[in-house]
Amino acid sequence: MKNDSLEINLESGVDEMQIQKSFIPPIGIQKLNTENKSRTTNTNFADHLQEAIKNDTNLTISKHAKTRIEQRNIEISSEDWKKISEKVTEAKQMGVNESLVLLDHAALIVSAKNQTVITAMDRSETNSQIFTNINGTIII
Repeated sequence: MKNDSLEINLESGVDEMQIQKSFIPPIGIQKLNTENKSRTTNTNFADHLQEAIKNDTNLTISKHAKTRIEQRNIEISSEDWKKISEKVTEAKQMGVNESLVLLDHAALIVSAKNQTVITAMDRSETNSQIFTNINGTIII
């Protein structure tokens, strides 16, 4: 790195000042700090769930659905997620846009069109619910 010294004489009675200026390369030449920093955020259940689903299926879980799954302690095995994904794909091919997916212990609303889980609830909550805008049901 090149350093140049520049002396400035001020006529206002102030002593000489010495200013160091450093050579700064143009932006295109500057080396960016690409050091990998460890992730400081906590990984929660929903994040693990989304990662597991992405590995086995082509389904996405919305933020709302992640929250509901976590709040309601709904556990769905990777095998079930795979079955759900396969059936949602089949339903999409049959023209289904929005589907109610019923499991033994949970119910999911899934957009077959977007391959996205919209919301989730415990099966006991479904007894008094009315599901609208659904044009397909998948029972697993």
